[in-house]
Amino acid sequence: MNRKHINARKLKVSIAAAFMIFGSSPLFAQQQVSLQEAIKQALENKAEAKKAALEIKRAESQITEARAGALPQISASAGLTYNPIIQESLLEFEGQRIRAQLGQPWISSAVVTLNQAIFDQRVFTGLKAAKSTREFYILNAQLSNEQIIENVATAYYQVFVQEENLKTLNVSYVNTEKIRNIIKSLVDNGLAKGIDLDRTNVQLTNISANRQQLVNAVELSKNSLKFYMGIPIERPIELQEPSIEPRPELVAGNVNLDERTELKVLNKNKELLQYNLKATEAYLYPTVGLTANYGWGGQGSRFPLTNGLENGVLWSDYSAIGLNIKIPIFTGGATKSKIEQAEIDIQSLNEDIRNTQLSLNLDYENAVSNMENAIINIENMKGNVELAEKVQKDTQSNYQYGLATLTEVLDSENALTSAKQNYTTALLDYKQAEIRLLKAKGQLSTLQNP
Repeated sequence: MNRKHINARKLKVSIAAAFMIFGSSPLFAQQQVSLQEAIKQALENKAEAKKAALEIKRAESQITEARAGALPQISASAGLTYNPIIQESLLEFEGQRIRAQLGQPWISSAVVTLNQAIFDQRVFTGLKAAKSTREFYILNAQLSNEQIIENVATAYYQVFVQEENLKTLNVSYVNTEKIRNIIKSLVDNGLAKGIDLDRTNVQLTNISANRQQLVNAVELSKNSLKFYMGIPIERPIELQEPSIEPRPELVAGNVNLDERTELKVLNKNKELLQYNLKATEAYLYPTVGLTANYGWGGQGSRFPLTNGLENGVLWSDYSAIGLNIKIPIFTGGATKSKIEQAEIDIQSLNEDIRNTQLSLNLDYENAVSNMENAIINIENMKGNVELAEKVQKDTQSNYQYGLATLTEVLDSENALTSAKQNYTTALLDYKQAEIRLLKAKGQLSTLQNP
């Protein structure tokens, strides 16, 4: 193979590599995500949010449909009939019986009909119920959004804590590696035992194994966050490091649980059931309707559409206006049974509302208690980290001067790692308690714009 061919091949490989690098970089460009951005994308992308928006749109169509029942209904019809055999009738006139055909071979008509409900309790109740249905779906969409915000916020801080634990293990690995290098130098110079070096290597291996498990856990947690955000799993993301500061002021103050979206949805559902009861009772009321029509028709012995009176086809218009009144008298008890069923539905929902009120009150009290405990725990764990750092530094210093054993050095390093992990776990517990408290107070939306 000559040099020119080799150079040409290298050029092709270089060009292909360049296309791969530059062509794929936008697809796999890492996205930095704050909590607010994660919530924003979730509300835009998640199927639950989209379906809730579609239900609101459906409610608008239901209002239009219900309104149509109160508007005039206009229809038009046309027909053309040919009667090859016309039935005869027997007529009596002054004692004489006459057989006569009453009808014509050809009949044509075009009619416009108008129907207008003047009084129909079901129509008016249905219109009110449709408007309440729209309000119900708006509240339901709000509830779906709150659930999405809760899921995203919980997953976001789960990733953050695991990443913090990973950073802690990385620092621990670096510190232990430094100790290992010092011990190795001492062993090489005959100033330390080989078993000390072996124990340190074992410690490094254990930290490395734990670190790899955390790397996998971080990846899985990020995948969960991407799912809640409604973005492709293969898209890499990086969290903007949040600042976690306890907010004890959230515990103070009273809360009106009636403002919780869960209760608003149930109360709106009760309103819909009350409209359903009224619509069922409306079957006991009379209905009044107006009907009117106007038509134009032709009949005769010939095809009417192209002939007139001179060819035996008579064309004439006609019209009628009527008032229809329908009064229910006896339905066999069916309406009464339906009314009883509608009343039972309302009573059953009242029990759900009462139980939900108790549950929400329990959630609020527990959330306050968890929040208070989480704040105390953070302060304790923070002080424990500071103490563990002091012990670790003193122990390492003492070891260099022969005043501490290797076991004490490794134990102090393990204690510091555990203290930092306990602190990050306390931060996660606090954020989860904060999210639950915000939910209990009906203030989850504040996470969108803190």
